[in-house]
Amino acid sequence: MLQGILHYAHYLLEGSIDKNETVIDATCGNGNDTLFLSNVVGKNGHVLAFDIQDDAIIATKQKLEENNRTNVSVIQDSHANLQAYIPTNEFLIGGAVFNLGYLPKSDKSIVTKGQSTINAINTILQYLKTSGLIVLVVYHGHEGGEEEKQIVLKHVMKLNQRKYHVLRYGFINQRNNPPFIIAIQKR
Repeated sequence: MLQGILHYAHYLLEGSIDKNETVIDATCGNGNDTLFLSNVVGKNGHVLAFDIQDDAIIATKQKLEENNRTNVSVIQDSHANLQAYIPTNEFLIGGAVFNLGYLPKSDKSIVTKGQSTINAINTILQYLKTSGLIVLVVYHGHEGGEEEKQIVLKHVMKLNQRKYHVLRYGFINQRNNPPFIIAIQKR
């Protein structure tokens, strides 16, 4: 049976992340993926959750508090700056998730941007464990979304196939610019 976009994103991540690892939620939004990742890595793992918006930080912290999660660092900064939060060169990231676009039920003029997303992808790839995944859920039906989609696709299509597998998953018969997944696996 085909899985919906978000379920498939979680399926991919759950299959590649191990307990006790450190993972990244590059766009924590309302905290749903952050909570999911917190569960996957377990109490001894760690999630670094990034967002630039006050509403996202507040919503994520509230969701974590309601679910008694303490294995998350919620960071109000752009995912483009995540290099500053990596403690050592030997540090390994177990996996990462992005939801590109805007924060639902919020200011639709605040959106992710292609270049900052590429910067974050490139940083994560430097520290990603072998067989680790970066999963990007690409929402592109908003102003600036098509441009970001093209910038990101162009970049990931050029990743060395000897080092990375890159997958695109999405429904092609849905109206209104349906979201799709880009999954990058380090070989």
